[in-house]
Amino acid sequence: MGEQQENITPAEAVYVIPKMPEVVEVTWETIRQSLGKGLADFRRAPLYGLFFGTFFAAGGIAIILFLNVLNTLWLILPIMIAFPLVGPFAATGLYEVSHKLSTGEPITWKGILLTVFDQRERQTGWIAFVVLFILWVWVYLIRVLIAIFMGFGVPSTISGFIDAVLNTSNGMAFLATGTVIGGVLALVLFSATVISMPLILDTELDFVSAMITSFKTVVKSPVPMLGWGVIVTLLAMLAMVPMFLGLIVVFPILGHATWHLYKAATRPVD
Repeated sequence: MGEQQENITPAEAVYVIPKMPEVVEVTWETIRQSLGKGLADFRRAPLYGLFFGTFFAAGGIAIILFLNVLNTLWLILPIMIAFPLVGPFAATGLYEVSHKLSTGEPITWKGILLTVFDQRERQTGWIAFVVLFILWVWVYLIRVLIAIFMGFGVPSTISGFIDAVLNTSNGMAFLATGTVIGGVLALVLFSATVISMPLILDTELDFVSAMITSFKTVVKSPVPMLGWGVIVTLLAMLAMVPMFLGLIVVFPILGHATWHLYKAATRPVD
């Protein structure tokens, strides 16, 4: 007779806790080196960087056109502030390019695009849901604050909206309150995603563990990591000024740099 196989029921199955990587201290030198390596990766594989940079910039232009159609151009300011925070999710292809450059593996369009496409079956979709949910909350709160402080007669043009915000007491109150609330949401979103996307791409970690590791990185080195967030936001916002076109170059450099920051901020656990 053959050996009898045991049937393991779901209740008897043992959940294996994923091994989260060890978080190490990040310094300003780490930030500088990551930016330098990001620039070097862009120079070594410029076509890939320009491709993903163009795609990201096109997304920004599409958003502006969509807001124009809906006659809600006043949303440009909060979206421009939040837009850089979507970068870590959109830079998956850049992470894979940096990974292959660091290991010496050949880089092909088919391999990079397949890696990006394959993320739909992994945990990245859940992080995308978290990002979109927080952005939705941010936009909804902006609408509520505008109604509270400025009423429903908001100028439909961006220049009129800026004038109403900066030259009225209610507008200044809206700006102050919105800045505080937006800052809190931005901090949460940044902390949850700053290294979680490259971590998921590089390991089999689930999205919850990846986001916890990302939070730990910020808590471990709050000043340099928040400084990194400020650098990314300022560079991205400057690149968005000429109709998002600056992102064609800035986005890939920051994407490659994020990969190297992730590798410097974590250490695999055996």
